[in-house]
Amino acid sequence: MYLEIVSPEATLFSGEVTSVTVPGMNGEFQILNGHAAIVSLLQEGNVRVEGNIKIDEAYASKFSKDASGKVILPIASGTVEMSDNRVIVLAD
Repeated sequence: MYLEIVSPEATLFSGEVTSVTVPGMNGEFQILNGHAAIVSLLQEGNVRVEGNIKIDEAYASKFSKDASGKVILPIASGTVEMSDNRVIVLAD
């Protein structure tokens, strides 16, 4: 599936991924390939992304990796939309 992570400053990441885990208002949830359409508010926490991910050098300092190799982006709040195998995370 295709993921875009957009902040007020720039598009931090765009590319193919295998899963995205986001901090929803009622708890963390995972989005996988073929997930049903969804729009949700996000709270403070970490966006975790799995796949062969290449982060632009200009934004690499915003991301880290956990012990399992997932790429992590801390956010203060935001929204997520999944539709037609395309995930858009608008993050603050």
